[in-house]
Amino acid sequence: MAAVAKEAAAMEEANNEAAASAALSELTALLSPSCPAAPEAAEAALALSGSASGRALLAAHPAALSALSALAASASRGSRPALAALVNASSEPAALEPLLPAVPWLSALLPGSAAACGVLANLSRDAAAAARVLRALGPAAEALLRALSAARPPAELGPLLCNLSRAGEARSALLEPSGRVLRRLLALVRCPDSAVMRRGVVGALRNCCFQHENHERLLSAEVDALPFLLLPLAGPEELPEEEMEQLPVDLQYLPPEHRREEEPEIRKMLLETLMLLAATKPGRLHLRSRGSYLVLRELHAWEKDPEVLSTCQKLIQVLIGDEPEAGMENLLEVTIPEELERRLRDLDREEEEQRRKEREHEGTGTAR
Repeated sequence: MAAVAKEAAAMEEANNEAAASAALSELTALLSPSCPAAPEAAEAALALSGSASGRALLAAHPAALSALSALAASASRGSRPALAALVNASSEPAALEPLLPAVPWLSALLPGSAAACGVLANLSRDAAAAARVLRALGPAAEALLRALSAARPPAELGPLLCNLSRAGEARSALLEPSGRVLRRLLALVRCPDSAVMRRGVVGALRNCCFQHENHERLLSAEVDALPFLLLPLAGPEELPEEEMEQLPVDLQYLPPEHRREEEPEIRKMLLETLMLLAATKPGRLHLRSRGSYLVLRELHAWEKDPEVLSTCQKLIQVLIGDEPEAGMENLLEVTIPEELERRLRDLDREEEEQRRKEREHEGTGTAR
């Protein structure tokens, strides 16, 4: 309906907040599943949600979000654009409160709905919000784990699990006794179809490693996370036979077509996960005994991204350096003196400033 489309455009152009609010109220009235104009109204809301100002307008009007939510949950023609509008609007922090009641039915759309995952992932981006979304899910959280087991889970499930895994209850669910969920997450670290999924599952695994109590389980023969974390960092370089035999079997004699993880951010997250696993003495001994240094040495020679390179250097230093003195073997429990912590922050800032200057220098280089 042309009138509905004009209404959406008018809302975006309205200089008067009261006029925009009134126009949105009119649109909201058309979003009822029983209204013949609902599909066109949902399309108008989707168009509105395509801009920052439109998303802010929707997020500031709980009635509009509730109407979109009811329409998206229905089986009517307007449900698809309504759900797409919610994906966009849910990126606004103000949308959390009015959309929390929608969390259980959104989870019921899994595993088939990437859009439902997108809404839940957006709502849970903030750590405090993630805990509230997890509570709102309640028993429906099991649907997320079932979706993870699908042959092709929606890519947005990765960031959703990453967000939720900042809460202890979510980490406990991922670390359930059978190890089935962990093994599925580890398999998706090499998901060929989606960097979004890879980034999300690596983030979830990294979050699970912040508690050193989980390390023994992750490195156990039952789960054996290390080869899965090292493989995306390993290249097809040929090593002497005596070095090759130190590696996990899955990393030996990789074919020439094998490629490292293409996303620098994900490579950095993998290194950070390994750094956490190396925070305890048993973890360091395990990483050393399975040839991790050899993979990191070759990665260091290949890596071009300065942030990934810096993280790689720090991990190598942990593995080849002397063991900490007695009582300080667990690096996650060591209290750093305030003065040393300040100096380390200063060094990090200096390192970042140096990288910035190098990037600026490269950007002003003259082509010949």
